Amino acid sequence: MSATVPPLTSHRLIGQVAGPVYFPGDAGFDAEIAGFNRSVVHRPAVVVGATSTADVVAAVRWAADHGVSVAVQATGHGAVTPAVDGVLITTRRMAELAVDPVRRTARVGAGVTFRQVIEAAAPYGLAPLCGSSSGVGVVGYTLGGGLGLLARRHGYAADHVRGLRIVTADARVLDVDALREPELFWAVRGGHGNFGVVTSMEIELVPVSTVYAGGIYFPGAAAADLLHAFRAWTRELPDETTASIAIRRMPPLPQIPEPLRGQIVVHLRFVHLGGDEEGARLLAPMRAVVPAVVDQVTRLPFTEVDAVYQDPTDPMPAWHTGTLLTELTAQVVDRLLAVAGPQADVPLAVVELRHLGGALSRPAVPPNAVPGRGAAFGLNVVAPLLPGLEEAVPAAGAAVIDAAGGAAAPGVLRNFAGRVRPERLLAGWASADRERLSRVKSAYDPADTFRAGVAVAA
Repeated sequence: MSATVPPLTSHRLIGQVAGPVYFPGDAGFDAEIAGFNRSVVHRPAVVVGATSTADVVAAVRWAADHGVSVAVQATGHGAVTPAVDGVLITTRRMAELAVDPVRRTARVGAGVTFRQVIEAAAPYGLAPLCGSSSGVGVVGYTLGGGLGLLARRHGYAADHVRGLRIVTADARVLDVDALREPELFWAVRGGHGNFGVVTSMEIELVPVSTVYAGGIYFPGAAAADLLHAFRAWTRELPDETTASIAIRRMPPLPQIPEPLRGQIVVHLRFVHLGGDEEGARLLAPMRAVVPAVVDQVTRLPFTEVDAVYQDPTDPMPAWHTGTLLTELTAQVVDRLLAVAGPQADVPLAVVELRHLGGALSRPAVPPNAVPGRGAAFGLNVVAPLLPGLEEAVPAAGAAVIDAAGGAAAPGVLRNFAGRVRPERLLAGWASADRERLSRVKSAYDPADTFRAGVAVAA
């Protein structure tokens, strides 16, 4: 594909879409392309602020006519690769949201965040299968699998998609579900944005209004005892409990509470779908390891679940990577502590172990392309990519992933992968699924208009 966009024909887009169209140098261009992850700076030839499916169709058709690629951004939380040349479609203005409390579903536009769905569903005692931050866009998160707060009980968010509307590379609008375009429906749920632009999606909601949940911050000096205890503790947890543990290097910022500010801590994250007494009983072994610095686990309305992880809410330059583990052995824990424990001088903000299994290990109905269902844990790394750390951060993150050794499962989950080689992403699928993804890609996007880097055959 050519990276050159004729300037005169570029401006014809303005009359074809209802939303704004920006070109490099225009007032508003930089604000339009900016996403949550400020380390990824897009440099498209044209950016289209889509307001509807019709706008997306016009942008995709224009890109096809000029032989350039198409990238999509809602919130930019998951941005890992800059969109260069070509067309960037921003979808945050596509705010369609309708909750059906009888069918327990929500219809969401491409720009809707989980915070909006949480607030709209709460009056009916319902909740979406969101992740650790409610500011993340529903569609992008779900297409990447969606490993959330209720995952061991309900599986991946992608497992609960009833249907979607997608604009394909030839500018067709398709309504896709298990009966209509079933191969595309299988691939896009887990294959991310490699097949078209999803402009709306119908998702299932679950009957949850409150949870026994929160975070416990322990002293970093007890990291070895806590991580080894976590390894044993998770063996006994029911599917109703979803938990993770992280070594966190807290920044010395005034908004961080004094006991945590500038400290290395171990953060246990806990969400239980059950009573308070049962939840406290399940949590007791971890609480007994060492006295907590801060214990915030309590009965929470689902509208307050951001309190569990307390992810940043302001845009920041971030770097992340991850892998899956077939098991969490004592040797793996020791190796992780050696490269990322409190004694290690590393520029990493979060080194996290997420407990998987439960519903995450079972096939979706209908099946989808989310890989890694046999994994027992996810290992994830997040770091601020500040000036001067461009080499140190990836090196430290790679050392953490290498510490998994022989326990690492093939491939990674798309939302946690970061910027990795396509072959590493592809390794997460069995050969038959890789071939199936390749066939779908060839059928719906033979010119590789959408370059999400997931489903192109290696």
